[in-house]
Amino acid sequence: MAKRTIVTFVDDLNDEPADTTVSFGLDNQAYELDLTDKNAEELRDLIASYISAGRKVSAGRRSSGSAPKVAKPAFSGVDGAAVRAWAAGQGIEVSPRGRIKAEVIEKFRAAGN
Repeated sequence: MAKRTIVTFVDDLNDEPADTTVSFGLDNQAYELDLTDKNAEELRDLIASYISAGRKVSAGRRSSGSAPKVAKPAFSGVDGAAVRAWAAGQGIEVSPRGRIKAEVIEKFRAAGN
């Protein structure tokens, strides 16, 4: 026996059959509303003054001035290989790769390195 599934979109505000899906974003959150043409037009009219005062940004781009922050190493200017070699000589266990614990770097510096 064949089975057919029919999906009907209804307006999120009034449960009438929806004509369109409106996508928008606010506070770094994307939203979608299924709306009748009338409600979609009302939404567009409500936010038109905000849209005209704003600026467009391309998808995936943050607004100006909010570039992603890149973490800086806690102890920049320290040679990781030198710290590892010193730690091995002191009997301090340090992984061969990856981040070196701050306390190990502090001890390395305190030893005059």
